[in-house]
Amino acid sequence: MATSTRRASDYRRRMRERGYRPVQVWVPDVRSAQFAAEAHREALALAEADRHSDDMDFVEAISELADDE
Repeated sequence: MATSTRRASDYRRRMRERGYRPVQVWVPDVRSAQFAAEAHREALALAEADRHSDDMDFVEAISELADDE
């Protein structure tokens, strides 16, 4: 067995002895053009929604009610 393979195997064994288990996680590749395009699309959609939202008016109205008490 190669030295690096042996070290990795020993490390995994020690971690299991400590009560850990290996987990593989798949995440989006943030370096891809597809990810960048989707992030840009979502950012534009959020910015546009923010401009046309009356959420802040609602928050201010509720805040005024709380101030009156």
